[in-house]
Amino acid sequence: MPELPEVEVTRRSFADRIAGAQVRALQLGKPLRWPLGCDPAELAGRQVRSVARRGKYLLVHLDEGLLLVHLGMSGSLQFATSLPPRGVHDHFELQTSQGMLRLHDPRRFGAVVYASSLDDARALKLLGGLGVEPLEAGFDPLSFHRALQLRRSAIKQVLLAGDIVVGVGNIYASEALFMSGIRPTLRADRLSKPRAARLHAAIVQVLQRAVALGGSTLRDFSSAEGQSGYFQLDAMVYGREGLPCRVCGTPIQAIRQGQRSTFLCPACQKK
Repeated sequence: MPELPEVEVTRRSFADRIAGAQVRALQLGKPLRWPLGCDPAELAGRQVRSVARRGKYLLVHLDEGLLLVHLGMSGSLQFATSLPPRGVHDHFELQTSQGMLRLHDPRRFGAVVYASSLDDARALKLLGGLGVEPLEAGFDPLSFHRALQLRRSAIKQVLLAGDIVVGVGNIYASEALFMSGIRPTLRADRLSKPRAARLHAAIVQVLQRAVALGGSTLRDFSSAEGQSGYFQLDAMVYGREGLPCRVCGTPIQAIRQGQRSTFLCPACQKK
């Protein structure tokens, strides 16, 4: 599914182009994960102010209210002045004076939700439990370590939970744990302050690298300009089961954690 880097790449690919546009119409296809929460006709005439991101949510701020967009498991956005006729898997279209924003989502686990403000109950329900943004100044090593000391679960599962640090999904958690030499099954509260600091630095570095490479395209992810990501070609462990570690040559292993695949080097990540 699209993770933080893919969502940030998507944001950057259309945010400047849609800013200042006037909404002409909003059209919906088959129902998505959650209802829109308003009559689509009410949004006609409003102006798009900016596009922000919180975790894996895109926040399309209007001059009155905002749209919270989640790409779900298989969703992708397109934004262009002209798009082909809507297909069977195109479930949301925002027609504006500067182009059309379309959500393509074959599995329909994505969502577009209207909220009157970030303090609206609908926005708070979706965003209220999210942790610190890993690419912003609020993500500091000491606070990160203190939060980990309160968790007895495996560190990989704690990262995926998203309530300490948001957006470190399955791919990037595996990569950050490899970079910091930490076994994914280690209990979070057993990380020393120096090891937590190494993991903190690795999370930032991995996510920054992923954004720079356009995210990861494992199936059908593309930006709103139709560009694929290339981070998966750079991965040290993710998706490389049985292949030699790029550092020590030991075959990469795959294990199951919480019904998700975790990739690791048993030599580089001893504990």
